[in-house]
Amino acid sequence: MINKVVSDVHTACEGVQNGMTLMLGGFGLSGIPEKAIAELVKREIRDLTCISNNAGVDDFGLGLLLHKKQIKKMISSYVGENAEFERQMLSGELDVELIPQGTLAQRCQAAQAGFPAFFTPAGYGTEVAEGKETREFNGKWYVLEKAFDADFAFVKAWKGDTAGNLIFKGTARNFNPNMCGAAKITVAEVEELVPAGELDPNQIHIPGIFVQRIFQGENYEKRIEQLTVRKRN
Repeated sequence: MINKVVSDVHTACEGVQNGMTLMLGGFGLSGIPEKAIAELVKREIRDLTCISNNAGVDDFGLGLLLHKKQIKKMISSYVGENAEFERQMLSGELDVELIPQGTLAQRCQAAQAGFPAFFTPAGYGTEVAEGKETREFNGKWYVLEKAFDADFAFVKAWKGDTAGNLIFKGTARNFNPNMCGAAKITVAEVEELVPAGELDPNQIHIPGIFVQRIFQGENYEKRIEQLTVRKRN
């Protein structure tokens, strides 16, 4: 019987070292691997290259690593909610590679599927294409983008089983599925962990073959990044 369960987040993060490249799932604060990020902060791992759609907010998510100056480079699509990110980027303290959101997703998927690179029309004729190979197909120009080469992928799922099969809930099904299996080691943290065979196969979003380690987290904060409510009359 395949069993990919590790006892806790400390064990799940074993092998993460200074200077590594990490993928971190989530979109805004939805579906971020909260426990893994907290463990990385605690371990004081430094000089990291982090691949993530964004960098959380100032005091939560990847923002915690930014405040500790543990991130050397961010590869992201959107950074508008993090003032510290903006400050470090403008001051030159942080190396930032901004890429189109679809390209970010596809570079994850290419790594997941084992493709070294792909052509995309996104970014052609802009700064995104500088220094990259371009080619014309059927009268349209495309930019060559390379698949990511990451050491660890940290993802967050709603439910998983001991074999590593995962189900994501709602908008947490964002970059998380694309990052599973896209790094040398994929670590999944889940809210609910069940024995293999208990999940409906038709409901599984990611099969366990893409996951090397899985653990159950507790007391997830699940912050809301931007909350807008209507004023009472």
